[in-house]
Amino acid sequence: MDIKGFQGYQGYKEQGINELSQGELLLLLYDELVKRLLRADLALGKEDYPLFEASVDRSLDIIRYLDDTLDMQYPISRNLNRLYEFFSFELNRVKAGRNKTELDRVKSMVGELRDTFREAQKNIRQEAAAQAPAGAGTQG
Repeated sequence: MDIKGFQGYQGYKEQGINELSQGELLLLLYDELVKRLLRADLALGKEDYPLFEASVDRSLDIIRYLDDTLDMQYPISRNLNRLYEFFSFELNRVKAGRNKTELDRVKSMVGELRDTFREAQKNIRQEAAAQAPAGAGTQG
């Protein structure tokens, strides 16, 4: 792919991301976090420590971003902030001690949180669809 084609692809990709709702972006971040934790787990099992550490570091970056974007005026944000702090603390311990048991625990908790957000996003879409006037979005 030439530079022009790559730039076109990047623009297309960015446009797609810009058109996502906040909930959809949140799910993308959680999906990436779960993927990175799984990659860390697999790398640890293969004793590929550079990949393990890079995967944990990327997971920590995602958690830091999620935490930085919280709107602290909502009580749920304060709860998520504490949870993100816990994840960060545990992942730093996982990285330092190459602890598979703790990694599995954090991976499970993050997966459950992602599934909760996915379910909430699905409910929001269903409620929005139910409230939309009949025929909305169709051309006549």
